[in-house]
Amino acid sequence: MKQYSKWMLTSFIALFLVGCGLPGLSSGNTDTIKVTALSTSEGQTTAGIIKELIEHETDYKVDIINNLGTSTVTHEAIKRGDADIAGTRYTGTDVSGILGLPAEKDPQKALELVQKEFKERYNMKYYDSFGFANSYSFMVTKETADKYGLKTISDLKDIAGDLTAGVDSSWMSRDGDGYDDFVKEYGFDFNKVYPMQIGLVYNALAAGQMDIVLGYSTDGRIQSYDLVVLEDDLHFFPPYDASPLITEETLKKYPELDELLERLVGKISTEDMQKLNFEVDDRLKEPAVVAKEFLEVHDYFKGGQVNE
Repeated sequence: MKQYSKWMLTSFIALFLVGCGLPGLSSGNTDTIKVTALSTSEGQTTAGIIKELIEHETDYKVDIINNLGTSTVTHEAIKRGDADIAGTRYTGTDVSGILGLPAEKDPQKALELVQKEFKERYNMKYYDSFGFANSYSFMVTKETADKYGLKTISDLKDIAGDLTAGVDSSWMSRDGDGYDDFVKEYGFDFNKVYPMQIGLVYNALAAGQMDIVLGYSTDGRIQSYDLVVLEDDLHFFPPYDASPLITEETLKKYPELDELLERLVGKISTEDMQKLNFEVDDRLKEPAVVAKEFLEVHDYFKGGQVNE
């Protein structure tokens, strides 16, 4: 009996050292990096791009903390150490929301501000933009744009009094970049303004229930309905340029991540993001699949080159 017990113990130790037969053990790199993803198609796709890029170029495993409802929730997760990388941060949201500072409407100044403050307050690196901004944007159907020759918001001035507008409910009461300030800045108002849930404005416009709506510049439904986004020629809306973010602690532990995240700077345009959101929302592809296909088409942005 003693010999049998001794044999069992020896066998168990050997099996433990080899590690192949026990679940959860691996001879490879077991480091796991956690990336946050907002609950939007955009947030999940950008997180998927970061995950796919890291796992393709390193031996690290990446877990996505998915469906976080707000940028504030994401920020708290990073601060607590529950996550290492924020898949998407927006300058306009972070200036006024997280930092509690007055809105900054110059895109470069807004970026420099969040980079400085996140470094000093939270010891985090806020990267330059992916290349796209998800900002409030007025949009019309292509038929309306052609009929009135609309390209900019200022082009609406002579016809706005005849138009019915659908806008995000929260926009009506926003300070600085809300409805009242918009009327003062551009010098005109619409015939009727209907507060709506932001997700409903696109359908209302396409169905002819509204003449113009206020939506988001990267929404996939812009492509679905062939809508025309009007240029904010007076730069009324604050910039909401999107960037990844990482803690300095994570960079110290995994310094190679810096080069990988820098690869993504300036590589995803607003039009690109519209298309990626369209693939998820209209064609019902999984964000992870869309992310992988995007990186494959661009050869993972190796050397900063884009392969079209």
